Amino acid sequence: MVVVGAGIVGLATARALVAAGHRDLVVIDKEAAPARHQTGRNSGVVHSGIYYRPGSAKARLVARGRELLAAFCADHGLPHELCGKVIVAVDEGELGRLADLEERARAHGIATTRLDAAGLRAREPHIAGVAALHVPSAGITDFAGVARALADEITDAGGALRLGEPVVALDCGPDSVTVTTATTTITARSLVNCAGLYADRLARAAGADTGGVRIMAFRGEYAELAPAARHLVRDLVYPVPDPAFPFLGVHLTRMVDGSVHAGPNAVVALAREGYRWRDISARDTLEVALSPRTWRLARRYWRTGLGEVHRSLSRRAFLRALRRLCPELGPDDLTPAGSGVRAQAIDRRGHLLDDFAFAEGPRSVHVVNAPSPAATASLAIGAEIAARHERLVA
Repeated sequence: MVVVGAGIVGLATARALVAAGHRDLVVIDKEAAPARHQTGRNSGVVHSGIYYRPGSAKARLVARGRELLAAFCADHGLPHELCGKVIVAVDEGELGRLADLEERARAHGIATTRLDAAGLRAREPHIAGVAALHVPSAGITDFAGVARALADEITDAGGALRLGEPVVALDCGPDSVTVTTATTTITARSLVNCAGLYADRLARAAGADTGGVRIMAFRGEYAELAPAARHLVRDLVYPVPDPAFPFLGVHLTRMVDGSVHAGPNAVVALAREGYRWRDISARDTLEVALSPRTWRLARRYWRTGLGEVHRSLSRRAFLRALRRLCPELGPDDLTPAGSGVRAQAIDRRGHLLDDFAFAEGPRSVHVVNAPSPAATASLAIGAEIAARHERLVA
């Protein structure tokens, strides 16, 4: 069988399928190494699950995925630290949303501690706010390292990785699947599509019914705190998120190497791999610009979107957003730290899908929406996809 995509979700799925007896499995990816896109360009945060709607796939799979991830890191000697996070209400107007998060945490059984301004200063002396929630179960890891360890497990168990091989054609019939790459053609019994930024296109090529979902790429740009400013942030510092927008806002994140990253913003990318403003794909840009769903989305979020673009183009605006949380930060405390692109699914009505989403086609299973916290939940997602696959081909 074939798995397309050597990000952390594809590799976790392949590992689960190999464990289920599919020793002839092949993982295909167009990049020369695993984890080149979303997996290797995220903040490294192990999410607690506090943000997600009770009963959602995100809530369920993060809860299980966190346990599996901790055990996997321990077994492979990978860094995994539950350093905790604070979610900060910077003014009185955010206290209601903070209380809603506290209630959601109780519904999930996630331990939190409500901090007043003095309690916040005691935990994060350089962070400003009128109140905060401390979430001790949030943590950090190296997801690219996890992906490499997964790849090693797959090959050690008899599976194969074919890297640097973009899929150029796909034919899913009632009894078999034919995958054509730039260099070869593979005929297999079944297919799992974990292609991330290109998952919707592969799903359509395979004849899967995705409900009209399309991927829209959002770029998130990061800065890094200069070494002299790292003491300003002890662990993870987040603002209270806007519940209407599936992004968590500009935050401060300590990484496993001791550095501290700030960001990201969220701007529509002009290419599915648009890591810079000058990365432009005519096909990708026209697909977004000419789609009615884009304009429906824009009508709903135009103010938020303009703010994100402003923070992308103005270092001063980006710093101002960070100083709401950490007033001591100055312009000399930030250096550019690269960017990532989030594969976010959008439906025909112009709504951003808030939950993980899967689809099935002829002898194929497709992951059509797996944004954050997919890395945290990856091992649980992989087990779920493998179970779907087994039911499909039984």
